[in-house]
Amino acid sequence: MLESVASEDTSTEARAQQKQTADTAAAELQLLVSRIAAGDQLAFGAFYDRLAPRVFAIVRRVLVDPSQSEEVMQEIFVELWQTAPRYAPNKGGVTTWVMTIAHRRAVDRVRASQASRERDLRVGIRDHAVDYDSVAEAAELRLENERVERALHNLTDLQRQAVTLAYYGGYSHSEVSDMLGVPLGTVKTRIRDGMIRLRDEMGVAS
Repeated sequence: MLESVASEDTSTEARAQQKQTADTAAAELQLLVSRIAAGDQLAFGAFYDRLAPRVFAIVRRVLVDPSQSEEVMQEIFVELWQTAPRYAPNKGGVTTWVMTIAHRRAVDRVRASQASRERDLRVGIRDHAVDYDSVAEAAELRLENERVERALHNLTDLQRQAVTLAYYGGYSHSEVSDMLGVPLGTVKTRIRDGMIRLRDEMGVAS
């Protein structure tokens, strides 16, 4: 019985000591933040030494990658230096404030990395599609030109001459008439008949 009471007293005393130690550490951190808010670089160095291991641990747990974790940790302490004047003790302890910022920064980096990967993937797919479409379009155009050339060879010489000048040379019917030295009506007839035969040769429905 006496041993049980003594054990409980020891546990209570240990908890009280732990609480006192924690309260002292919290008070020291708040004092450091107050000095940092005033621009005290020595205080910031002490603050960094105390919290850097814990900040790195939480960031590393989120990011996994050590080099990214170190980079983000530096960003976190820059933010802590800049926002120290706005720290409000009544809204939470220093450790909570620091760990909240650390976790948010780490999550932001994960989201940014993911967004970057998705953006790169979309760009890669788009570029691949453009390249593929360009090649496909060029191949289709080449095949189409070959079909047209074969179809043109099946026209009469007069029809082919009139169609080539009008549709490939870009000349008007009147200009074709002048160039060939034939009546305008004849040119129109040759072009019309030539286009009908071209359509039939290429299997295009009217």
